[in-house]
Amino acid sequence: MAEFTQRVTLAVTGASGVQYAVRLMECLVAADVQVLLMISRAAQVVAATETELTIPGATAAQQVYFTQLFNAKTGQIKVFSREQWMAPVASGSGAPATMVVCPCSTGTLSAIATGASNNLIERAADVALKERRQLLLVPREAPYSEIHLENMLKLTRMGAVILPASPGFYHKPETINDMIDFVVARILSQIGIEQSFMPRWGDALLQSDENPSSHD
Repeated sequence: MAEFTQRVTLAVTGASGVQYAVRLMECLVAADVQVLLMISRAAQVVAATETELTIPGATAAQQVYFTQLFNAKTGQIKVFSREQWMAPVASGSGAPATMVVCPCSTGTLSAIATGASNNLIERAADVALKERRQLLLVPREAPYSEIHLENMLKLTRMGAVILPASPGFYHKPETINDMIDFVVARILSQIGIEQSFMPRWGDALLQSDENPSSHD
């Protein structure tokens, strides 16, 4: 069985912005990370609406689909269903050290904040919180209600990281993919995975021989 640099739990829920999840998965596979994947039913509907992807309904077929799509190694992408309670992500003894929910619907945000654990995505996030592991949530909603903001604050205080899908523009994006890459690069940075497709703020200055003090 192939050895991977690390394991990451990736949950895709029914908010707009499934493109972020697809690009993130592509980057994780390229970085030789094993992805433990969960896709909600609503996310499958959103994917069919926003992209050209035709994600199968059955988890086994999803695993084959994404493995072929990203040319992943055997066993690199493992897909689990919403009630597959024996999955490693359902227990602190088996779950990876990092979980990303991308995109994160406000319904999922609320369920995680209240410890609902009604499905495997919610349970996996609950495990990440109780074990004090890294949990990163990528909401894509506008505007936020007081309920959404309260849930975000509550989860932040629990140790989760809220990273809204809010692309910046200082890198002068020319395409939608450039804007997607901005957010995905921020996610990768948070979870400690190197990327080379998006320069970081100040990189040009670090690589320059010019003395910045000459402009003072």
